[in-house]
Amino acid sequence: MTGSSGDVVIAFDLYGTLLSTASIAKQLADHFGQEKAQSIAAEWRKYQLEYSWRLTCMGKYEPFSALTLKSLKHTLTEAGVSLEEKDIDSLMKAYDSLSTFPDVQPALSTLKKMHGVKPVVFTNGSYEMASNSVNKSPDLSPHSATFQELVVIEEVKKFKPAPEVYKYLAQRVGKTESQMGEMWLVSSNPFDVVGARACGMNVAWVDRAGMGWTDRLAEEGGGPTVIVKSLGEVIEAVKKHSGLSS
Repeated sequence: MTGSSGDVVIAFDLYGTLLSTASIAKQLADHFGQEKAQSIAAEWRKYQLEYSWRLTCMGKYEPFSALTLKSLKHTLTEAGVSLEEKDIDSLMKAYDSLSTFPDVQPALSTLKKMHGVKPVVFTNGSYEMASNSVNKSPDLSPHSATFQELVVIEEVKKFKPAPEVYKYLAQRVGKTESQMGEMWLVSSNPFDVVGARACGMNVAWVDRAGMGWTDRLAEEGGGPTVIVKSLGEVIEAVKKHSGLSS
């Protein structure tokens, strides 16, 4: 599928949308048991994001891989447990092979057949992390050819939801700031949704848990364009809003 600047861009968030950050609990369970592993996985993700926001607010930058390592060590210390360096290294490698959500693979198979769209991965992750996940992980690599771009934020040196990040996405896919409305973000992360909407993008928020939109930071009209329960619904929503055929 060949893209052009006139295509509708569908930018997929990677961590938490295509890849389940909770799936790292499988590797953590080898050390701490299933219940403790799930708790550590959740806290690890929490601090990974918190570190990214704190750095952006301070005008500083570290690669997402460094934040992922530091947030793991923070979480282990807070939980009162420890791991040897070789085990930490193994967990970091496992982060490049997180499992996809069950709805991801069928949706990407359908998306690959669509005309008039430009699917891209758009992530806070470093290029090395994101490239390994897209091109080498067992779950996602069979669909790597679906994505026409791998857009990471290393050049911007800010993390989502900084507006510069979404403007950089537009630049990378051949859109101007006045064409932000021709781009769709697909994300499960409310902070990402609000950030993209504030820059004029359309957003499909993936609410797999079916809890409904609860974020109160968004001003009127700043919530998701559409709320879906699976990635399969994203394709139909984009077709409806953009007038695309299959």
